Amino acid sequence: MATQTNMTTSYAGEFAGKYIAAAILSANTIESNLITVKPNIKYREVLKNIAVNDIVKNGGCDFDPTSTVTLTERSLQPESLKVNLQLCKADFRSDWEAVSMGYSATDVLPKNFADFLIAHVAAKVAAKMETTIWSGVNANQGEFDGFETLLAADAALPSAQEIAGTTVDASTILVELRKIINAIPDRLYGYEGFAIYCSQAIFKAYIQSLGGFGTSGLGGNGVNAMGSMWYTDGSVSVDGVPLVMCKGMTSTVAIATYKDNLYFGTGLLNDHQAVKVIDMEDIDGSENVRFIMKFTGAVNYGNVTDIVTYGITNGVN
Repeated sequence: MATQTNMTTSYAGEFAGKYIAAAILSANTIESNLITVKPNIKYREVLKNIAVNDIVKNGGCDFDPTSTVTLTERSLQPESLKVNLQLCKADFRSDWEAVSMGYSATDVLPKNFADFLIAHVAAKVAAKMETTIWSGVNANQGEFDGFETLLAADAALPSAQEIAGTTVDASTILVELRKIINAIPDRLYGYEGFAIYCSQAIFKAYIQSLGGFGTSGLGGNGVNAMGSMWYTDGSVSVDGVPLVMCKGMTSTVAIATYKDNLYFGTGLLNDHQAVKVIDMEDIDGSENVRFIMKFTGAVNYGNVTDIVTYGITNGVN
């Protein structure tokens, strides 16, 4: 007789936070701490920017507030998102039972069947969130506008900081990356946390170029004469600027800015979060389990003039 696996589990509010966090924060960009996370936003948070002109003046006896201070703002308003799934227990039971009986060499998957399903779905949500953070489009189901979409519609992005993109390989990547470097304003070059955020394709091409064996490589045998074996998942830079990989970014896109200028907002621990696993066996006699997850998310940047884009077509500038 097959093992009966019945469960109806409901988590809401703060208790759901650990499950929602697993789904959201394990997105590569967030997990790697590449952008600033603002949790517990119930509706909207305003991002304040301040700009001043030449504030240092000649000395004198009188107070003379002749400098100009300009305040601007952008808002971070998380979108409501959900996961509604119906799964058959029979499709997952054998995997879960193998783990619970000790067949696994590691203790990665949870022994509770409900938690096993939550972990499975959370991994899928994390992958979707990673893509949405960078290239999401609000008009698409289950997405909000990602950084690429927002930047493509921002007329305030300086045209000198918009670099046309192309498909790159090991022989062309350095030329293209230096176009980004040359477009970085002097005030930002060397700024703490400033980096070039790039797609997997761009990052891979740069790693290959530094492996050598080509006219654009670093010597005949690459970094430390190690050829294609030189890279072991460490940090890399180009002309003094760190290069970081963002798995959800479009293949021909890169964005140069600093971490504190990129924000992800979510109501991670507020009352709108919920995770429910509903066993339908006692309701309709089926082997189905209904999975419900409710959460919020959105991204925005603080100051667009502190961003250089590569491969993003700005239709309004």
